[in-house]
Amino acid sequence: MTESASTPADQSLDFALLQQTMPSHASRNRRALLWLLGLLFLLLASVVALVLYLNTFEADEEARSRASEAQWLEQSVQFHFRRLEDDLTLLARQAVRGAAASDAAPMQGGLLWREAGVVLAHGWLAAGPGSDETHGPERWQRDWTAQAANAQALASLQDTTRGLRRAAYAGLMQKPDATLTDVVWLAVPFFDRGQFVGNYLAALSLERATAALVPTWFAQNHAVRLVTDELQGPPGDTGDDKLYRASMNLPGTDLFLAVTPLGVQPTTVPRIFFLVALLFLSGMLISLWALRRDFVKRQQVQALFQAQVALRTAMENSVTIGLRAWDRSGKILYVNESFCKMVGYGAAELVGKSMPLPYWPADQADELNLVHRDIIEQGTHEDGVELQFQHRDGRLLDVLIHEAPLNTANGEQVGWMSSVLDISERKRAERLATRQQERLQASGRLVAVGEVASTLAHELNQPLGALSSFANGLMNRLRSGRITLAEVMPVVERMERLSDKAGHIIKRVNAFARRREMSRQRLDLAAFLRRTLLQHQTQRQVSLELLLGPEPVWVEADALLLEHAVQNVVANALHWAQQGGAPGRVQVHIETGEGMAGIVVGDNGPGVSEEHMEQIFGAFFSASADGMGMGLAICRSVLEAHHGRIDVARDGVLGGACFTLWLPLSDATAGAAQTQDNSA
Repeated sequence: MTESASTPADQSLDFALLQQTMPSHASRNRRALLWLLGLLFLLLASVVALVLYLNTFEADEEARSRASEAQWLEQSVQFHFRRLEDDLTLLARQAVRGAAASDAAPMQGGLLWREAGVVLAHGWLAAGPGSDETHGPERWQRDWTAQAANAQALASLQDTTRGLRRAAYAGLMQKPDATLTDVVWLAVPFFDRGQFVGNYLAALSLERATAALVPTWFAQNHAVRLVTDELQGPPGDTGDDKLYRASMNLPGTDLFLAVTPLGVQPTTVPRIFFLVALLFLSGMLISLWALRRDFVKRQQVQALFQAQVALRTAMENSVTIGLRAWDRSGKILYVNESFCKMVGYGAAELVGKSMPLPYWPADQADELNLVHRDIIEQGTHEDGVELQFQHRDGRLLDVLIHEAPLNTANGEQVGWMSSVLDISERKRAERLATRQQERLQASGRLVAVGEVASTLAHELNQPLGALSSFANGLMNRLRSGRITLAEVMPVVERMERLSDKAGHIIKRVNAFARRREMSRQRLDLAAFLRRTLLQHQTQRQVSLELLLGPEPVWVEADALLLEHAVQNVVANALHWAQQGGAPGRVQVHIETGEGMAGIVVGDNGPGVSEEHMEQIFGAFFSASADGMGMGLAICRSVLEAHHGRIDVARDGVLGGACFTLWLPLSDATAGAAQTQDNSA
């Protein structure tokens, strides 16, 4: 009892031996403390610099904001005046063409055209011999005669439009007492085939235009006024540095919009940033104080971690199973010593390598690449994955791989951890067992061939007897001279076909007995049955019904052996159908399911009794007095050689026996049948 109580303490002591005393870190701690003090000084200097910077940042930011807003207003004003020029161009075109007001489509003009009070007057002023420049809209004539300066500006306006072929402005217009108004004239020239036709004139109120162009949200924070180039700023604010002038860019005028902010909004973002910086600085000071306390704990944890790493390394090197870690791209991150011994490569030669890996067989590189891609995406099942690796010396290894997700501390998967087990000896034992099983199967096939050979003897009697009859008949007619060369040819061809059939039967039996591959080919069962059972449909004693659909049913089979099995079963059904009281009937159809195709042969005969069900497929058992008892035994051997089976039951429709010959479907047909079953 004392010994068992002391065991845990001893184990703890043994594990503690791995935690070697760490060297003194006094000098390292002093360097770290100096770095922390330097960092603190740098933070304080940064805060001071930040305060100085914020003093000028707000003013610069406000100036940039005012400039950007004034530029936006300038571009907006220029856009709407260009749109107004386009509207007048359209009116000029209508005036030249002489379109009546009732015929012209209503014009959807821009903002300045639609705004009430902006366009004070407008009209067409034609050019040409005898035209008077003063003859235009009534307001045009009134402004022309009000002041000489107005007449000079309006004449210059017409010269500009005619000479430069672009829209021009004139103003501001003066009253007779030389007082300035807010009215300017806009002239848009119109040319027809290169010839100046005239101007379309419009008198504009700039005060109304400015009120229409300045949006409400802009007017709430800014005062906008119209000024000229001679006036450097609004009266009383000529020295205000917060005033910005936005050019209206009206050719022929020197007009600007004076934009003055109504109030200064404090820039809150930098101030919030400064407060957050102070908060973080306070947190940094507290963290530095707490970090000093954490140094000792970190050193203890580091010592424990080193001990655990040493223990884990010893455990990994002691196991005989190969361990391999790799990321999701297929690059090796880690291998243990057992894995290196297994493949004959060192860890330095494997870590960092990506697919294809050095220990892959060259002839299987493509296949292994696909398998490993599937492993990276899905991992392995509980049974693992069996692959082949190639040792550095060239020998092949059979390995069993199990994969487990390799996750980080937060649960994110970064790769896979593999356990690789060498199963070469087990696979060699399995191959020996497989070869022994093949020998046993060969012996079984020899027994089956004995059964086949005993019955095929009478099958060969038919073609051989027919050959003898044809030969004797041909000889008799040749001796008597009662046959021509044209009549000889069909007889010889029939004899050739009978001899080929007999030879094929013997060849297939010989190949089956010597454990060779049967001559399998892809057969459509429906077409095969129609061709094979054609001769039986001519019998009058029994009605043979082929209930076959139009869709093909594909199997892989030896056509001759399968034909022999089908002929035996159908002949057996035709024989027993005549033994019933009613007229004989035999039905043949095809069933599919679970990857198999069944040839179902039913009759209305007496059927198979219960005591004969288990022994009907045995050799030398026959319910008929003149039967050899080998037909159904041979059919069973043929079906088993094709990885199929033969079943017997009572037919639910005809009431007699129902034999079903099951064969595996070919891959394409099995896939289509599975898809149809799933959809159903």
